[in-house]
Amino acid sequence: MHSRRFPITAAIGFSLFSMGVIAAELPSDLLLKKAQAEQQSYLKTVRQLVDIDTGTGQAPGLKTVSAMLVERLKALGAEVSTTPADPSAGDNIVGRFKGNGSRSFLLMVHYDTVFGPGTAAKRPFRLDGERAYGPGVADAKGGVAMILHSLQLLQDQNFKEFGTLTVLFNPDEETGSSGSKKVIAELARQHDYVFSYEPPDKDAVTVATNGINGLLLDVKGKSSHAGSAPEAGRNATIELAHQLLQLKDLGDPGKGTTVNWTLVKGGEKRNIVPSSASAEADMRYSDLSESDRVLADGQRIVKKTLVDGTEVTLRMEKGRPPLARNPGSEQLAKTAQTLYEKNRSQYRADRHALRHRCGLRLRTGQRKACRAGNHGRCRGRLACGR
Repeated sequence: MHSRRFPITAAIGFSLFSMGVIAAELPSDLLLKKAQAEQQSYLKTVRQLVDIDTGTGQAPGLKTVSAMLVERLKALGAEVSTTPADPSAGDNIVGRFKGNGSRSFLLMVHYDTVFGPGTAAKRPFRLDGERAYGPGVADAKGGVAMILHSLQLLQDQNFKEFGTLTVLFNPDEETGSSGSKKVIAELARQHDYVFSYEPPDKDAVTVATNGINGLLLDVKGKSSHAGSAPEAGRNATIELAHQLLQLKDLGDPGKGTTVNWTLVKGGEKRNIVPSSASAEADMRYSDLSESDRVLADGQRIVKKTLVDGTEVTLRMEKGRPPLARNPGSEQLAKTAQTLYEKNRSQYRADRHALRHRCGLRLRTGQRKACRAGNHGRCRGRLACGR
């Protein structure tokens, strides 16, 4: 995750504009300055979040961060409720703010990560130049902090020109949001605008995302002693291997559909022919019809078995559906691009003016010192015009 001043402050700035702040209320140059002033507090929040393990299913860390987020939302004036994200570990956290306007906004992001227990201790948050590092620093604890500090700036301006502003933090996105997708769908339907603070892979806003499904492959065979009577058994792992080879091309590159077999299990003891075996696949897709197509093709393919006497079943576990492109999202993206360019121009103008005052040959560290008021490092007040 970049920790450069502009990407962070521009994102905070766009968060505020997207919630209805208009130029007459808060000019963009003033907004940018306020967002810049918020950067160190923002990074402190990211550090606090990153240094706690919250891998999906890790109940202790999720509980700790959940309590922290509830406290932060209440301090901002939200009416907060929590519900268990069964069957996942952790809570869905919903904070509601009431304003004086008419439009409703939902800001959402997850607070779980893909990392295992102990990762935060091994790789704690750190800054190195213009980058921040740590487990979940971008995906998506940076987004959690972005929401909190955008709300703080709104509160500082006593801005109430919205009808309802709702925040949702969920604990199980990395495994498909099985315990939160229902509340996500319900809240999304209740709001005019929905913003997900999941990080894109570049400085951009995302208007379409892939859906996620799981494929579950099960094979039943017959156990027997591998040494004395192997011929009496029906080896489920051999049949599973055969099926995985048959199913390896279920995806469709032309449609952007991917199916990758990632988990395999079979057998209990080395001297026993296994009576069962299973595998799981991760499916990503953008075309809604692909779910039915992949399942139908897969179920047709598994009918061709290699080991006589084995039974093979394939089923789909549906996860998060894709977000398809639509005119409303496209218009929001254009608004984002306009605001981004406006703030980037202001940022570049400020940087150019700073370089001019401080001398074009100053190193980055000297320019930062000058901005902080430490003129000794920029060769004194005469050198920088201060």
